[in-house]
Amino acid sequence: MSVFRFQQFSVIQENSAMKVCTDAVLFGAMAPVKQGDSLLDIGTGTGLLSLMGAQLGAGQITAVELTLPAYEEAVLNFKNSPWAEQLEALHADIQSFAAHSIAQYDLIICNPPFFTDHSKAYNQLRNTARHTDQLPFEDLICCVNRLLSQQGLFYVLLPIHAIEKFTSFALTLGLSLNQQIDLRGYAHNQAKVSALTFSRQAKVSYKKLMTIYKAERVYSKESEQYLSPFLLRFSARNS
Repeated sequence: MSVFRFQQFSVIQENSAMKVCTDAVLFGAMAPVKQGDSLLDIGTGTGLLSLMGAQLGAGQITAVELTLPAYEEAVLNFKNSPWAEQLEALHADIQSFAAHSIAQYDLIICNPPFFTDHSKAYNQLRNTARHTDQLPFEDLICCVNRLLSQQGLFYVLLPIHAIEKFTSFALTLGLSLNQQIDLRGYAHNQAKVSALTFSRQAKVSYKKLMTIYKAERVYSKESEQYLSPFLLRFSARNS
């Protein structure tokens, strides 16, 4: 069985299309969680971001997942975690969930499908997880607009090339980009993805570039600061 072990929880990822990766873990570790936040995780997959949100101090967490194998693994991962009572997984598409939900959330997080015109892999589950066919960016933003509380934050991981179009459409619904953290692997790399934070409050957008590694298998000081509460490799120093 494929299991990724963290300091406080484990993620079974045997059947889910998208496995634990550095970008997703760093994205989760940097999430702007405030103590007791109600949190919605759109496209939770294995439940990784929800579990990280719980460790960071979120209150009640709702995780929505479209594909059945990922949903079933999220349910199991939640049940086996220290935060089982505050984690709920739902097997649904976010469009249907948003249409019927009366709840609003303090924080909405999403690591959405990225690709719109790339060639598709043979594995259908991986296609769904990686491509925007089932969740166009416009649909995602509309759902967030319906579900986000007045003072809430929307936190999303996007490829650099999609940021301009995404932020422009978000702005038409009153969601302003407040923070952009571009992520690159090494200092000699170009950033490929960015962690973006939106809110209903128009603020001056803060932008920075973050380097994940300073050498092979050696995290930069900044990324280590975020990852040290989660990854097993840092557990000795936290004990």
